[in-house]
Amino acid sequence: MTSVSEGRIHGGAVPLITRGPLRTTLRAGDGVRIEAVYEPCTAGAAAADGAAGAGTAIVLAHGFTGSADRPAVRRAAEVFAQRAAVVTFSFRGHGGSGGRSTVGDREVLDLAAAVAWARSLGHRRIVTAGFSMGGSVVLRHGALYTAPGVREEGGGRTEAHGEAHADAVVSVSAPARWFYRGTAPMRRLHWMVTRPTGRLVGRYGFRTRIDRRPWDPVPLSPVEAAGRIAPAPLLIVHGDRDPYFPLDHPRTLAEAAGGAAELWLEPGMGHAENAADESLLTRIADWATAR
Repeated sequence: MTSVSEGRIHGGAVPLITRGPLRTTLRAGDGVRIEAVYEPCTAGAAAADGAAGAGTAIVLAHGFTGSADRPAVRRAAEVFAQRAAVVTFSFRGHGGSGGRSTVGDREVLDLAAAVAWARSLGHRRIVTAGFSMGGSVVLRHGALYTAPGVREEGGGRTEAHGEAHADAVVSVSAPARWFYRGTAPMRRLHWMVTRPTGRLVGRYGFRTRIDRRPWDPVPLSPVEAAGRIAPAPLLIVHGDRDPYFPLDHPRTLAEAAGGAAELWLEPGMGHAENAADESLLTRIADWATAR
């Protein structure tokens, strides 16, 4: 796996906000095919006539082993669509997308392609909302892709890709740091990612194709990224019964943001999109369209 911070965004372009669902194949900056689905806001005529969320699209980034068509992702998209248009997509190595999963590294290119596509459909304002692995990806994307251009991981600036930036970021159930093995579920996940037998289980048991190469270099960590997202609004959401990442992870992320992030610690919530109920998803969508 090779850490990257930029790339050309390729994909279909529709100049006006579409009235119906749309499925397409995008090209990430490194050429990997990414399946993506667009769903217009279902709020009705009020949204089309210029209500608060009319120009907003939420780009939903799923967790590891998820995809655009998984039931939990579809449920989240349906709730979000009551407030804004929604773009879902499958990260590389997942669903109908090409390539292999790098578990949060090159996935930032997939998200950038989805954000750029949402803007090409006519949406003025894009909010990224990621769950678990997707939560770490939206943090890193928010730090690297800024309105004037793309920021290198070392802090420099490169060729402008302003169409790929997010205007606000929502990170749900994300880790604060890489290589965390402090819980049994994370030890099992590391086994699946790092061992040949584990990758076979990922491929045939979870329909996730995993890259066998280690990160080189190690990408910007979520906690480092959280401190670089401002002035874009940042919402961090985490369940107090998350079996993967204990509460020091969201608290560390919020602290790293230096007071610029809003932190929601959800009583009784488990992990990621599977544990997010309709009430929480609605509150997230309200936050996304109000900021």
